[in-house]
Amino acid sequence: MTEIDGRLEAHLAWAHREQPPPLVLLERILGDAAGKKRERRVERRIERSGLKVRKTLEAFDWAFQPALDRAAVESLATLRFVEQHEDVLFTGQSGTGKSHLLQAIALRACQREIHVRYARCVDLVEDLYAGVADRSYPLRLGRWARTELLVIDDVGLGQLKRNGDEPTAAHILFDLLDRRHQNTSTAITSNIDLSAWGHYLGDATVTAAILDRLAMNARRIDIKGPSYRQHLARLRAKTPAVPTDAARK
Repeated sequence: MTEIDGRLEAHLAWAHREQPPPLVLLERILGDAAGKKRERRVERRIERSGLKVRKTLEAFDWAFQPALDRAAVESLATLRFVEQHEDVLFTGQSGTGKSHLLQAIALRACQREIHVRYARCVDLVEDLYAGVADRSYPLRLGRWARTELLVIDDVGLGQLKRNGDEPTAAHILFDLLDRRHQNTSTAITSNIDLSAWGHYLGDATVTAAILDRLAMNARRIDIKGPSYRQHLARLRAKTPAVPTDAARK
């Protein structure tokens, strides 16, 4: 059943009540069908993006991070940085909201029908290492490189596994980011200092080349504040448990 068939009865009932000109009725029917079709396209983009949860900016607790430059984040949410092929780098301690903010921006990009891919750093590197092993590396690299907005989350979290004869994670990421540089937008979160990236990625020299490219046109936001997850954990610890029926008896 097409979009028009599925809603035709409701449109005809509306027309019977309101008696609109025929052209208005036609515009209503076609506009509704186009809207439904767009909703399905957006849903497919979200599903294919790799976003496991759907974070929003509206749900972010700005009051908990008063030092955060809200205007800078909301500027990113306009997605002009994607149009201008700029990169984004969020840094800060774990739990400060970096991932929430970038996932919310990625979701908004999907809703604008921008091609988005999201992955944790360890998962992205693992996928490209699999390409080295089965000789599909150029194909996999091309897929990651072409996406309009690539979100690489949690640089510094998780162990980057590597066999002795494989390139370092630094070489893998450099290969990817060099292809994307000034052609597409990459947004990254990291909970370790940039000075520690070389050790984490396995090659200080190649990592310096990565950071050089990011420094050239990246918008950087450093969140200096407490961990929201720890805050919630403390609140839960202070909340008295609700007794069960058996306990009441």
